[in-house]
Amino acid sequence: MSSEKEQVLTINLSKALRAPLKIRAKKAVKLVREHVAKTLKIKDVFLDSSLNEAIWKRSISKPPRRIKVKVEVEEETARVSLAEGT
Repeated sequence: MSSEKEQVLTINLSKALRAPLKIRAKKAVKLVREHVAKTLKIKDVFLDSSLNEAIWKRSISKPPRRIKVKVEVEEETARVSLAEGT
């Protein structure tokens, strides 16, 4: 049985700016995973390539401060992609 839910979340990534210059984008990706896992109480979180490209767009040292994502939950996994219009 496939029960699928969709949610749009705005995730604050300002904590990534506390990290050293050369690991900020990596930290931002971890923050997205942790926020989705904690909010939806799901362990398996998969990021879409469009979301990854949006985080890394301005290089490793300048990730966005916040990002709007669309989360699709199917059973025990969550697929996270960039929300439309961003």
